[in-house]
Amino acid sequence: MQTISLAQLGNSGLSALPPLSLYIHFPWCVRKCPYCDFNSHAVKDANSPSGLPEDQYIAALISDLESNLPQVWGRSVSSIFMGGGTPSLFSSASMDRLLEAIRARVKLNPDAEITLEANPGTFEIEKFAGYAAAGINRLSIGIQSFNPEHLSALGRIHNRDEALRAVEIAHRHFSNFNLDIMYALPKQTLAQAQADIRLAIECNSTHLSAYHLTLEPNTLFHRYPPSLPDDDLAADMQEMIEAELASAGFEHYETSAFAKSGKRSQHNLNYWQFGDYLGIGAGAHGKISFHDKIIRQARYKQPNEYLAKMADGNAVQSENVVEKDELPFEFMLNLLRLTEGFPLALFTERTGLPQSKIFAEIERACSEGLLERDLHWVKPTEKGQRFLNVLMERFLP
Repeated sequence: MQTISLAQLGNSGLSALPPLSLYIHFPWCVRKCPYCDFNSHAVKDANSPSGLPEDQYIAALISDLESNLPQVWGRSVSSIFMGGGTPSLFSSASMDRLLEAIRARVKLNPDAEITLEANPGTFEIEKFAGYAAAGINRLSIGIQSFNPEHLSALGRIHNRDEALRAVEIAHRHFSNFNLDIMYALPKQTLAQAQADIRLAIECNSTHLSAYHLTLEPNTLFHRYPPSLPDDDLAADMQEMIEAELASAGFEHYETSAFAKSGKRSQHNLNYWQFGDYLGIGAGAHGKISFHDKIIRQARYKQPNEYLAKMADGNAVQSENVVEKDELPFEFMLNLLRLTEGFPLALFTERTGLPQSKIFAEIERACSEGLLERDLHWVKPTEKGQRFLNVLMERFLP
């Protein structure tokens, strides 16, 4: 990539727009997990049509997309991610209807990665074949743990056998799927964390996401903290997981993401490379670049309020331009998650700012052993990966 200065850019800001993804939020779950701070809301009866306004919500999503087409007009969509909540509460017919509407309204790349988050409850597994027929080509399955005690502590509604059954069905219909696994769980030992990751490896997925459990504000766990492994034990678990997955042929390409060769998540990579994404659905966020500015959007969060606002034609609650002095931190917040680092020229390409805006902070982080760089590339060191929050704070305005 060629280095571009602000003088070369003139008044245009960005010389070219970044890749564009589409994020679709589904805000309902069977039950709210005690650790979850996402925009998710329990339904009274997930198996009952009256428990979920499925048709109404799909119609609202289509209207949401239509009302925001002028902001992305003519741009190709490289990936779609359906997240939640639990998108797999919705029927395959609804997903087919939604994807048909998307294809009719945007330029969806022929090889676009289309991911759906699914939980391994038995009533959802039967839908997997229908999802594949609708055009979904990647699943992300929320296993979290195979241990019954830890599943109970996390408030998960499935058991070990249902998780393994979900993996079995996924293999029948998808050649590409992710498993979510969490570690540093309440009262978890190193041996138990190792048993989880080894069983996840045996499931032979193409991608694994291994997340450290954290106590997020506005969650039940934050109000009533469980007994968690101390920092040293959690670090031992992280090192063990990285070693086990490396031995199994997984590439550690992002803080919590591990993939078989050629199976990195294209949607998430676009986030981490400071690409653009249009977010539709209750509480969805978006980042959209123009040649002279970058904006962030947020939709109304509560499902009923979102539906009411979309009935009036617009559910965007806030929209603001990202200030230039905020862009270095916004950029680094994403790019420093990549274990292999990034080309320095990408900073100018995605922000419109000269590389000199970040040189002083990069040099300081290098002197502290958090980053390493050459003329063209910068990457976090092993220490930088371990103290990622400290490293990111170096770039705050």
